[in-house]
Amino acid sequence: MVLGIASVILIVFITTPIGGQPAPRQKNVIMMISDGFGPASETFARQYHGWRENLVPRDNLLPLDTIHVGHSRTQSSSSLVTDSAAGATAFACALKSYNGAIGVDPDQLPCGTVLESAKIQHGMLTGLVATSRITHATPASFSAHVIDRNMENEIAVQQIGNLPLGRTVDLMFGGGLCEFLSNQTEGSCRTDDRDVLQEAKEEFGWNVYQSRAEFDALTATSAALPLMGLFAPQCLFVDRINTEIIVQHMSYEMDRVPSEQPSLKEMTHKALSILGQATKDMDRGFFLMIEGSRIDMAAHTNDPAAHVHDIWQYHQTVEVVKKFVEEHPDTVVISTSDHETGGFTLGRQLSEAYPEYKWNPEVISRVQNSSEVLALSWSDAIQQDVATREYLENVLIRSGLGIDDPSEDEISRVFQWQGTNKTTEELAYLFSDMVSRRALIGWSTHGHTAVDVNLYAYGARADELRGSHENTEIGDFIVDYLDLDLQSITKKLNKNAVFSNWFKRTEMRTETKPHYHG
Repeated sequence: MVLGIASVILIVFITTPIGGQPAPRQKNVIMMISDGFGPASETFARQYHGWRENLVPRDNLLPLDTIHVGHSRTQSSSSLVTDSAAGATAFACALKSYNGAIGVDPDQLPCGTVLESAKIQHGMLTGLVATSRITHATPASFSAHVIDRNMENEIAVQQIGNLPLGRTVDLMFGGGLCEFLSNQTEGSCRTDDRDVLQEAKEEFGWNVYQSRAEFDALTATSAALPLMGLFAPQCLFVDRINTEIIVQHMSYEMDRVPSEQPSLKEMTHKALSILGQATKDMDRGFFLMIEGSRIDMAAHTNDPAAHVHDIWQYHQTVEVVKKFVEEHPDTVVISTSDHETGGFTLGRQLSEAYPEYKWNPEVISRVQNSSEVLALSWSDAIQQDVATREYLENVLIRSGLGIDDPSEDEISRVFQWQGTNKTTEELAYLFSDMVSRRALIGWSTHGHTAVDVNLYAYGARADELRGSHENTEIGDFIVDYLDLDLQSITKKLNKNAVFSNWFKRTEMRTETKPHYHG
């Protein structure tokens, strides 16, 4: 595995000028967003990597460390602490909006995105890659327009092409199959019987892939656009209170079964090869958004092991992207986070005694599973009437968390959970805390914070991004780099009477999913 940062990476390819002629418009943009990854998490990843590899500090640099140019300021129009919807809308529309806004302005009107503008105005190919549901806040903000991020049923409908602009996305890799299935189909999380997957195939020509084998068979030369790969399996989980749908994100990297799901690195490599091949003889290029989504979700659960493993996978993905850039030298890379999650710290005071200056990476190295998986396993054990102390201590705590010395209080808290109405996520908090305390890692919240986040840039025009920038300036940079006109796209969205009427009456929600992750 490899460690990475909650960041946004933009990669822009430009063609080489001939003789003394001015350089033509830049060709490709890749924007990578590692959700919820703050500055302390990059330190965590670097120090953990250095400890594992026994590196001296001066030799221990991660892929983003060498291109650090400044920081990004993250507040939204409605709060000093942003969410991912407002954060991604700032990148996509180059404007501040309220928490929960998906491609809409503070007045809840659609705003044109850089992805849409690249497609409509320049005929560029476009793609979205994420480890969350593809309808989740970040990918949605580039490809849909709804007033509430929880309207994922409607986001799916728009992403396949049901918009006044028509289809603007050519490639999608991620989770969230449930949002595209009729509620008459097992595993659906739609509130209606609309078969969006079938609509995608029949009305918009999408080629759909749902298995690892199908993904592996895809090649740059054989792939036909538009294509979507939705790799999180359908599954229902019945807890002791009610039936709840497991929210169909892709697995945490430490839990991922390689034979079932591709990694972020693999999806990115595949997307780059497909889009690169499709545009190699054209001057129009492509726009690709890549998100390391589950970095954020691990931080919401305060799970340091899942957090660092997804960060490391993100860094491996950055290496793939940097290699692609090196093969196309007229390129600029920009990376910044949408926000920080968890109020993460390295070093923690557990008692009134003055703390020792340390944290313990060896504790993290012994963890084998995410707290999410362990919590679901305990809840399932309760259902199967095998929730014994022996199972808890030996299977979940000793094998899963790598902890040999659970306290009576920790054991008691897990058993007490069974008699409450608390969710499996709240149970996961208990497992996460066992690890964090022993590692001397601190968290201030299960939500987001307002901290400034790191900004990285490399390549052509990188110096323009030195210093402190608002997150909207990332969108401004893309607009300038690709010579886009977001205002004209916004006008097209808002003047269309059919869309305007439809947009105002949309009231769909997906109430079964947590609203605060991201």
